[in-house]
Amino acid sequence: MPWVEIIAVLLGILGLVGCVLPVIPGPPFSWAGILLLYLWGGGDEISMSFLVIWLVVTIVVTVLDYIVPAYFTKITGGSKAAGRGSLIGLFVGLIFFPPFGMIAGAFLGALFAEMFIEGNELRSSLKPAFGSFLGFLAGTFMKLAASGVMMFYIIKFL
Repeated sequence: MPWVEIIAVLLGILGLVGCVLPVIPGPPFSWAGILLLYLWGGGDEISMSFLVIWLVVTIVVTVLDYIVPAYFTKITGGSKAAGRGSLIGLFVGLIFFPPFGMIAGAFLGALFAEMFIEGNELRSSLKPAFGSFLGFLAGTFMKLAASGVMMFYIIKFL
């Protein structure tokens, strides 16, 4: 059924796009593409254990995407305000200057939160802001890796 294959590929593409756009949950869309092929297209080539393994990977990567930036901010001495500021900055950057605004926004949001909410000086605020930035990059890389591999399998199972 060609419509199943087209939708599966579109879900895979949406999954990749969702890895860099925080409003779209990337890996779940990629996994949905594999699930669609399993149910209606490539069930002979896709095993149930393969499907379950990638579901677990999808859940773990999606959860870690929320934990890693806060963890990186925390280990670099940042406050909860810096973590929240990073997330707010990420969304503001996405709205006004996508996609590079997300990266700059995450950094600047953490920096401004440390400076203006926590009352820290610029010098002591830079390290947690950089940690927030690294956490954002690490989370994005994890999602891209998982969704990229799933996209490979979507194409392979066509």
